[in-house]
Amino acid sequence: MTPNKLRAFWAARQGLLECRPDLSPETVLERTGWARSVGGAGPYLTQFARAGHTRPAIDRAVARLDIHELPSARGCTYVVPRSDFALALRCSQGFGDAAQVQTAKKHLGVTDAELDRLARAVLDVLAGEALDPAALKDRLGDLVRSLGPEGKKRGLTTTLPLVLGRLQTTGELRRQPIGGRLDQQRYAYVRWADSPLRGFALSEAEAHVELARRFFRWSGPASLAHFQAFSGLGVKASKAAVAPLDLRPVSKDSPLQTLPEHLDPLRAFVPPETPVYRLVAGLDGLMLLRRQLDLLLDPADVPKVEAIGGLQDLPSHAILDRGRIVGLWEYDPEHEDIAWSSFIRPDAALRAEVERTAAMIREHLGDARSFSLDSPESRKPRIAALRAGG
Repeated sequence: MTPNKLRAFWAARQGLLECRPDLSPETVLERTGWARSVGGAGPYLTQFARAGHTRPAIDRAVARLDIHELPSARGCTYVVPRSDFALALRCSQGFGDAAQVQTAKKHLGVTDAELDRLARAVLDVLAGEALDPAALKDRLGDLVRSLGPEGKKRGLTTTLPLVLGRLQTTGELRRQPIGGRLDQQRYAYVRWADSPLRGFALSEAEAHVELARRFFRWSGPASLAHFQAFSGLGVKASKAAVAPLDLRPVSKDSPLQTLPEHLDPLRAFVPPETPVYRLVAGLDGLMLLRRQLDLLLDPADVPKVEAIGGLQDLPSHAILDRGRIVGLWEYDPEHEDIAWSSFIRPDAALRAEVERTAAMIREHLGDARSFSLDSPESRKPRIAALRAGG
């Protein structure tokens, strides 16, 4: 099992070897996995690289609730297809906001009774309208308590975020992006009248099995450690989650395992002979499902990436060729183009893919932030380094 074959098979599982505009945004996420959302352009780049979808089509899918940004695996936010809303919410429970509640109770004098009163009031206030956090706080008045300097040190200024987080993971509230865009973090909250968790019967353990099933379907061959990193589960819970899947090793002594139905297709798989370039987000599913970049790099390129950002997450967005990371890129709003550098000799096809992606960003996004705090100003050193090395 050569590295080139494995990488190309991973790219195939991720929908990165052919562009499928016939697939809806919802179907893209069902087939290739939930798109990590951190207030950046990642969800848009995910769809564009796999199906050529641009912001209008994706925003319409958001407005229809075909896809939605939800607390999901590890309590992190992902853009999820409708068919997985309930599973994502169930898998978010016990992470993120739950840990913040425990901190607030332990160190800041917050009680369950206090949070329950506030939660009931939030649901009452949102009975007939959507409100942003500032408007919610005004309506709730003294029911929202400041947690003072000690809370601020722990990243908690008031009790309101604790309740909003809990009501989201239980499916009673949902956040809707103001303006309908996924590449910002301005939200209004609305009651979820037809909550996807209503009637959802899977236990926590059963939900973890379904998450594992999806993970290995999306990712292709992966290790137990890869699934742990994605799911946030411990060793024991991860082993229990994958046990019903009857995973098979891809080769003797390999830590990589795959679903039984993927084993023969993997063995028969022949990578494309010519390059298939894609420009994707730094947290694209191809990288995020593994968090082990050396598997996606040529050995000669490992030291280059290690020197600038380590081997867990990339310092910039990625250029791929058949699953191999062959370069890095950033969008430069000042010049309205992409600054990029490749580990390979650029050819006409690579330059065309760079321009295709740049044109989409110019026309539909205006920028391609990696995450909410990324800005054109903070990006300038990375842009300069890429142009110098391009």
